[in-house]
Amino acid sequence: MSPLRRVVVVGASLAGLRAAEALRRHGHAGELVLVGDEPHLPYDRPPLTKQFLNDGWRPEQIALPIAPGLDITWRLGVPASGLDVADHAVRLADGSLLHYDGVVLATGARARPWPGHLTPAGVHTIRGLDDAAAVAEALSRTRRLLIVGAGFLGGEVAAAARALGVAVTLVEPQELPLLAPTGPHVGRFVAALHRANGVDLHLGSRVQGFTSNGRDELTGAELTDGTHVEADLAVLALGATPNIEWLAGSGLVTDRGLVCDEHCQPLRDDRLPAPDAVAAGDVTQWPHPLAGNELISPGHWSNSVEQATAAAQTLLKPGTAPAYRPVPSFWSDLYGTRIRSVGLPHLADSSEVVDHDPAAHRLIVAYHRNGALVGALTANHTSQLVPYRAEIQRHLDSRPSRTRLVHD
Repeated sequence: MSPLRRVVVVGASLAGLRAAEALRRHGHAGELVLVGDEPHLPYDRPPLTKQFLNDGWRPEQIALPIAPGLDITWRLGVPASGLDVADHAVRLADGSLLHYDGVVLATGARARPWPGHLTPAGVHTIRGLDDAAAVAEALSRTRRLLIVGAGFLGGEVAAAARALGVAVTLVEPQELPLLAPTGPHVGRFVAALHRANGVDLHLGSRVQGFTSNGRDELTGAELTDGTHVEADLAVLALGATPNIEWLAGSGLVTDRGLVCDEHCQPLRDDRLPAPDAVAAGDVTQWPHPLAGNELISPGHWSNSVEQATAAAQTLLKPGTAPAYRPVPSFWSDLYGTRIRSVGLPHLADSSEVVDHDPAAHRLIVAYHRNGALVGALTANHTSQLVPYRAEIQRHLDSRPSRTRLVHD
């Protein structure tokens, strides 16, 4: 059984709940406290840009099941505001302190807002349940939707809106959608999907400002290519920012995320792991062999689940738990086309189309770095990922494990 009397999990979303489950499963019998900044119990985020928008799903349909017997003390609706590593305490925004014997840091990330000046009413982001509820309500009375950013989130919102018959304009500063994470082959494939489903796609252009009426309600946007786009609703899909501000002054290393070693232990300023602390999910950056042990942050559902389990094992059995070296995976559904990937395609220095059937919306792309397979992506070809995943796993298994991240 675990010798830890109290474990505090900071972050009551997917990673936090999975960490709590793993702690119980691997023997922690002491107190278990979950802290969350939202008032909601943990819920699943992927449906927020899919079924929640166009199928009328209700909040209870995306609630994550909580197994009986977890015996969790919930502190919801009260964000963490500070961490004292030496004193083993989490400070909450209401001024209270939670002392711990072990802590899991899983505060996730938030949607990146519009830079600079304020936006008119009708401009939204989607990251949490309340965001998605506001957009779903607005979509029911929207005629023209503007989406800024053609990544996976922006694409999924576009698909959901088109299923409702809403006119969609999608603006992307790169020359193709998804160019950075998946490369030009997939970018051209996804651009064709958008256009085939009636999306007005503006590539290589940016929104330079929103327009509004005399009541500060959105009427559209001006693009850098000189186009004026009419819209009565806009969704910003500009990426995510890790929630690390509350860790200021904690002595932990933050650099576009909470820097961890390959055992999910956050590093202090002296580059040693913080005692009795682990981290998981979108807030983290950690070294991966596929990236030459450079820091990565996949930001995917599967990573939150797998890293939370690994973090719990490290917290309960420090020094003996295996290194966290997954084969990352990701999925998205666009207009009925199932897109799935394994590995880290964005690391590739070359890619090749293995199969492409435009009529069936089928695609297989393999990604290599220095001649070694680092990723694969399929569209409507999910079963074909199995050999690619196996090859990447063999490559990982052949690489020696490191005990912790070392900085020069």
